[in-house]
Order: sequence, then structure tokens, then C-alpha cells
Amino acid sequence: MGHIPLLDELALIAVLAVVVSLLLSRLKLPTVAGFLLTGALMGPYGFGLVRSVHSIEVLAEVGVVLLLFTIGLEFSLARLRHIFRQVLFGGSLQVGLTIAAAVAVARLAGRPLTEGLFYGFVFALSSTAIVLRALGERRELDAPHGRFIVGALIFQDLAVVPMVLVVPLLGTAAAAKDASLDIALALGKAVAVVVLTIVVARMVVPRLLARVDAAKSREVFLLAILGICIGTAWLTSMAGLSLALGAFLGGMVVADTEYGHRAMGDILPLRDAFVSVFFISLGMLFNIESVRQQPLLVAGLLFGFLVVKGVLAIFAAMAMRFPARAAWLAGIGLAQFGEFGFVLARLGESSGVVKAEAMHPLLAAGIASMFLTPILIRLAPHLTAGERLLAPLERLIGVRSIDEADEHATLKDHVIIVGYGLAGRAVAKALFVSKASFVVLELNAETVRKSKEFGLPIYYGDATSEEALGHAHISTARALVLLMNDPLAAERVVATATRVAPNVPVLMRTHYLADRERLTRVGAKEIVAEEVEGAAEIMERILRWVDVDPHDIEARISAFREETRGPSA
Repeated sequence: MGHIPLLDELALIAVLAVVVSLLLSRLKLPTVAGFLLTGALMGPYGFGLVRSVHSIEVLAEVGVVLLLFTIGLEFSLARLRHIFRQVLFGGSLQVGLTIAAAVAVARLAGRPLTEGLFYGFVFALSSTAIVLRALGERRELDAPHGRFIVGALIFQDLAVVPMVLVVPLLGTAAAAKDASLDIALALGKAVAVVVLTIVVARMVVPRLLARVDAAKSREVFLLAILGICIGTAWLTSMAGLSLALGAFLGGMVVADTEYGHRAMGDILPLRDAFVSVFFISLGMLFNIESVRQQPLLVAGLLFGFLVVKGVLAIFAAMAMRFPARAAWLAGIGLAQFGEFGFVLARLGESSGVVKAEAMHPLLAAGIASMFLTPILIRLAPHLTAGERLLAPLERLIGVRSIDEADEHATLKDHVIIVGYGLAGRAVAKALFVSKASFVVLELNAETVRKSKEFGLPIYYGDATSEEALGHAHISTARALVLLMNDPLAAERVVATATRVAPNVPVLMRTHYLADRERLTRVGAKEIVAEEVEGAAEIMERILRWVDVDPHDIEARISAFREETRGPSA
């Protein structure tokens, strides 16, 4: 065999990425940071070890498509309906505020309106790949801040369509009327393509996957999933939509079938490999020379990404009636440059909106913000000063707060339920049927408002604060049941509750049994590990299937639970 193009460079990339990531892991830095640094070292502005940068970028685009497809697998159409409000209102607020701020800064600096709009578009977009990967690793996609971030990111991906249409017009003398008409027609076509893609896919995909599954071939099934992923991405790109959005739609369609979980398991290794190349390719665009020549400009742009954009996202979340903690974490999560910002930057340069040399400081600051984002997301839950600064604004949210529970001055021997998801509703229903007294604390304002209509004792309140627990009369409570989707916030609730009312037992859930020892030290009394209960349920069902005596099944399940029961019991 002759020489295979890219093989030597890909091998070098893989080796160096492993070495750099391992070194950074000793400093407790995330893997994504290692990939970005690897790209900066190997790229044309570093040591120049990679010559085929364009080919690497093509592989990186495949990684983005696969990443958005797997994200779509986790967000079925039914689940997307639950965050529709965050997508429409939260996303438009975040994007609109960012564009308005960029235009205001440009006008104050004496720059033309077109340039201000262009920079507003670039700053409004965040990194879907980095942020969703970080939230997924931390299991925070269903947390309040995770829902807002996902909604904002989906809206940003949709907003890329009109942005791509508008940017070339900013560099021309086209009449505003004609431009508006062109944009309206393109948007109408985009909406029609999205709806048509979803309708056709929902009619075809389940039948197609059923036939493929009947072949009993893992290879054929994987090829079918890849065909759906790449095919929907290609079809939507032909209509002027982004490849990533098309892949996201394809993932949601597959998620609505019974093959969603199998598709996720089969495609994950392939996705991780290509996404790693994507992050490395981003690092290759980092130009250290632009930092040396214009340090103040790069620092100012970086400040804009990390601070100004973060503050605007926080205000958008607060306006959507998210609590201080969720708004703070959402602001940190959205404060960086986005992948589609590179697309707009190149488009603005080719359209004459901005000069080519003006893009180097922007890209340098943007890549630096992407490098810092995983670190900041990890640190944000521990930086409570930001939450305290935002706490007074919660009064302006307009939701019936937990302090109104003081109307029940004689409330005692009650159960405090923190979190009103599926588990919270089940516990509340059981207590209600048993005529036991309880109070629910929830951070989703819409959930509180709707549940109040049924007369439930549910209040808006952040259980990590002593004030909220005090208004819930924790000192006279019988128990606190903790069912939050934010694991770090749950740990803080335990610490606060045991400090304020050390005699009130805390019952909580955790994903992993390994977390029990840490949570016990914090103060939790009873800890239910989901992996233990899942294993017990599987054991019971499989033993029934093999005709084991019911008494033996009960004994074995009891023995298993006893083995995994810790000192907190």
C-alpha cells in the first residue's frame, strides 16, 4: 500500500492529544482544555506540525454533526416541548440582549451600525459542543440552569439561519426592503424544510429501523443510524440550515422510536473520536502572534465573552423567572465563543463587513474563552458570591415565594420535599393520600404556578439558602426529602439543612453508590442510590423469569440491599 493522506498527521495528533490531556488532568483541568491546547501547539500558529489543516477541519465538521445527533437522541420531540418556553423566550432574550449590547458599544466607539450588528451576531452564539458536553458529564442537563442553557443553545442554532443571510447584506448597498423580503422568504423556506423533515422522518424512520433490526446485524444498524444522521444534516443544509441543526433533528426523530437507546450506544465511540478532532481543530486557529501584537484588544474581547455576555445571559435567565443560582450557572455556561462564530467570522470577512486582520484578535479571544469555559463551569457552583449578589433580584420574579409559607405559623411534624419532578410528585401524592403534612420547594417557576392551581402546598424557593429552609419551618419538620437534579446543589442543601436543623433527618437520592460516603459526611441520614435500586429491580425480574421461588427472591433482594446498606442506615 502507498502513503495514506492524513494518516501520519492523525497519528501525531492522537499521541500528542493523549500526552497533553494526561498532563493537564494532573492539574485537574478537563479533557477539552487538553484538546484545545494540543491544537494550538500543532497548528500553523504553533509548531506547524499539521499541514493539512483544511482536511482536519472537515473531519471536525463530522464530529459536530455526530455530537448534535447524539444530543438530539437525548431530546425527543416530547421532551423538547417541555423546554419550548426556554427555547423561544429565553433564547431570544439572550441573543437579543447580546446583539443590542454589541451595537451600543460599536456606536459609542464610532463604528458603523453594520459592524455592530456583525459583532453582535458573533458574540451572541455560544459553544454547543463544549457546553452540552460539560453539562452531560456533570449530569446537569435536567437541572434548572441546564434547561435554560439547552433552550438558549437551540435558539442560537436556529438564529444562525437569518444571521448567515443577513451578514452578506451588511457589506453591500442592498435596499433594506429587498433584504427584508429575501430574509423572510429564506426563513419561511427553512421552517417548511424543518417541519417537512420531521414529518417525513417520523413516518419513515420507525419502519426503516424495524426492517433493519430484523436483519439482526449490528453493522447494518450502525450504517442505518449514520445514514439518518448524515442524511438529515445534508438535506437541511441544502435548504440553507446548518448541518448541526439537521443532525439534531435527526437525533430527535430517532429518539421518538424504540431504538433510541441502542442508537446512542452504537454511535457513542464514533462520536467521541470525531468530536476530539473537532476540539483539536479549534485550537489550531489560535494565533499567539495576535495576542502579542494587540494584548489589550484581545483582553477586552475576552472580557466581553466571559463577563459582559455572561451578565446578559444571567439577566435573560432572571427575566425568565429562573432563580439566582440557576441564572448564575446559566450565565457562566453561555459565556464563550461559539463554533458557528467561526462561520460568521469568515463570512463577514469575505463580504467586506470587517477586515481580515480584525478577525485574528477576535478568534484568539474566542478560542481562549472556549479553553476557559470547562474550567469555569466546574468552578461556578462553588463561587457562591455571584448567587448572593443576584439573590435580591429574585423578589422581582413575581412567583409566590416560600416566605408565604409563614402563613402556616403552626406548621410542624411535616415533610419538606425539595424538587417536584417525577419522584417529587410521587412522594407528594403518597403523603397527600396518607393525609400527612408536607411542603414542596421547587425552582421551576412555571411548575410552581401550575401546581398552585390545584391547591398544592408548593412554593418557589432555593433550598440551598437558610432563609428558604427557615420559611419552610425546617426546625419543626419531621424530615427533608431531597429530589433535585443538580447534584452539587443537592449537596449544598444537605450541608445547609444539617447546619440549621441538625436533628431533622435528610433522605436523598444519588446516582452512584460511591457518592454515599461523601454525602453521609455532609449530613445526609438516608441515601438511596439509583444504581442499587436499579440492580435490585433487575434481579427481582430476572429471578422471576427463571422461576425462582418468590420467598427466595425476597430473601436475595434483602441480602443484596443489606450488603449495599451503609452506616447511614
